[in-house]
Amino acid sequence: MRVHFIAIGGSAMHNLAIALHKKGFFVTGSDDEIFEPAKNRLAACGILPEIEGWFPSKIDTSLDAVILGMHAKADNPELLKAGELGIKIFSYPEYLYEQSKDKKRVVIGGSHGKTTITAMILHVLQFNHIDCDYMVGAQLEGFDVMVKLTHEAQIMVIEGDEYLTSPIDLRPKFHLYMPDIALLSGIAWDHINVFPTFENYLSQFEIFIRQITPGGCLIYCSEDERLRNICPGSRDDITIQPYDIPPHQIENETTFLTTGDISIPLKIFGKHNMMNLNGARLVCKQLGVGDSEFFDAIQSFKGASKRLEVLANTDKCIVFKDFAHAPSKVLASLGAVRAQYPRRKVIACVELHTYSSLSKEFMRQYAETLDQADVAIVYYNPHALRLKRLPEITPQQIREGFKNPTLEVFNQSAQLKARLLSEQADNSVFLMMSSGNYDGIDLNEFAAQVSS
Repeated sequence: MRVHFIAIGGSAMHNLAIALHKKGFFVTGSDDEIFEPAKNRLAACGILPEIEGWFPSKIDTSLDAVILGMHAKADNPELLKAGELGIKIFSYPEYLYEQSKDKKRVVIGGSHGKTTITAMILHVLQFNHIDCDYMVGAQLEGFDVMVKLTHEAQIMVIEGDEYLTSPIDLRPKFHLYMPDIALLSGIAWDHINVFPTFENYLSQFEIFIRQITPGGCLIYCSEDERLRNICPGSRDDITIQPYDIPPHQIENETTFLTTGDISIPLKIFGKHNMMNLNGARLVCKQLGVGDSEFFDAIQSFKGASKRLEVLANTDKCIVFKDFAHAPSKVLASLGAVRAQYPRRKVIACVELHTYSSLSKEFMRQYAETLDQADVAIVYYNPHALRLKRLPEITPQQIREGFKNPTLEVFNQSAQLKARLLSEQADNSVFLMMSSGNYDGIDLNEFAAQVSS
């Protein structure tokens, strides 16, 4: 098979390109910008474009398919050429389905926890020597790529994002996977630039439930009120299973899962991670993994990259990097840290980086999300507002949105770093939450400085 990637440098796209290359496909691609780590990873496989840019000459009838990334525009010259020649054009999720349509498909959906639950399932399957293909949204320890596609595996585990499919297909990605086993972790309004009302956002999950194959299984978090409203009784031709928070306890800053008379020490913590674990357990049971095998495996699970990832842990302090950016995620991550470390000072810092988080109308969704912190800080870059063509916001508007009068707000990364380094770090926890990079702050370097 010969496939060409338009926008090959994207996080998901370059991983799919590598997966197909390893499967024996002839892969080419184009992009107008390719950054690390995609550049080195593509180069190592010999599929890095020689020159950045778009080249219609790369598109000819020898291609079996063109795969279109979200970064490309609808008027991309390579896309237009493929259309003129009648070459089959796939979006990223369409091609994942194409590669997995003869396998048992497991799709993990929800506004939060998708990556962690997918990572847990993959960890348990690998521990128990069960082969599977997969797509996950973060680099995982023990897995060299974020997408794996083979001829042999009978199972495909997919992290099901609700964001848009491609520039020419505005359906949410997870509508295209047709799961045999589906999990929904929760619903918290996000992507307001795409789903302008909560009702519109909620309807995407109702559509997802309708895509489950007859005879399939829907596993959902019964702690989530919205899921309790839409999941039970939604289908009479599938199995529907709820899950909740399993029994657990915290002793000396370690969380133990309790089952019967057995206490199982975990490397992860927090109420949401406990729910994630329970959902992953039910998925694995559907795949033939018993509870004892699951518990043996989950003890060694350390979490997914950027999900309460430990950057430093010394006698002085602990530093976490976390992907949390939406209000529900900020609240959950901070709540987990506060519960796990009740006798430590917690310094919580959130970067407002996404379209939703920088919107004045959405800001009130963050009300009281940082109240459990001893020191609460928000960072934003006014340049990001201009790039997203959003109205300016002021530090006072951010304090009002968070409903936190002691909130410290910074809009210059150098000042933010100086403030964090000035904090008395003894017996403390730094929780750095962002889907961005604080405009160039090296968090590994910061963690080494503050914890030394």
